[in-house]
Amino acid sequence: MFAIGTLCPASKLRTVPTETLARLASSTWDHSNQPRVASSKPKYEENRPSWIFITGGSRGIGRAIALKAPADGANVVIAAKTNEPHPKLPETIQTVAREIEAIGGKALPLQLDVRRDDDIRVAIAKAAKAFGGIDILVNNASALNLSKTPDLPMNKFDLMLSVNHRGTFATTQACLPFLSQASNPHVLVLSPPLDLAPAWFGEHCGYTISKYGMSMCVLGMAEEFRTVGVAVNALWPRTMIDTAASKHFGLSGAGCRTPEIMPMPLM
Repeated sequence: MFAIGTLCPASKLRTVPTETLARLASSTWDHSNQPRVASSKPKYEENRPSWIFITGGSRGIGRAIALKAPADGANVVIAAKTNEPHPKLPETIQTVAREIEAIGGKALPLQLDVRRDDDIRVAIAKAAKAFGGIDILVNNASALNLSKTPDLPMNKFDLMLSVNHRGTFATTQACLPFLSQASNPHVLVLSPPLDLAPAWFGEHCGYTISKYGMSMCVLGMAEEFRTVGVAVNALWPRTMIDTAASKHFGLSGAGCRTPEIMPMPLM
């Protein structure tokens, strides 16, 4: 089982148990442990393949989850900004779609910036129309900057809030009408446990605030969506994950694990 912790060197690690992807079908991430309330709304056709909508799915953890989905009987909507090759960051929505198809899965690449509300609604509507609905939303898109407060430009702080916190809220909000029609709907957010110990803020206050905003979405929405039968969970790695984004910011890969350790059975 994985654990959720904070983005920190292994030597400073503190972890707590978490829900994993394998347990998505049975519970939500909250403190009550009460069962979800089944929705009375009409459901999608039971025998249709499940579709997963993944934000930030062109690389890193999002790509790893996308490549695991076909083995669990699910198809994938890869929603990310990168449609053309980037000189510094590998993979695009197109290359990941081809990888999924090469292993026998189905994929729909959609270019999406989660900071743009209209683009979110259009992408989700396209996915739902093309494949008869959306069963799982994975809020993986995230911006990273570990600068100390005096060194963090405000436009970078705004970027993290817009992508991490606001993007999670907006994408989940837009997806909810389609998720509520699924027979076994879930929202998964890649965010840490809510720990208000000052140490986690002192290292990278701006980034922690933005990621904790995602976690607060999990906590609130798990309770709010219980009445419509939509489960909401969070997943966070035990140690830091070595991704293209971490390399881009000059973070050492020593002691890190790879994105491939993140996925668990989705169905």
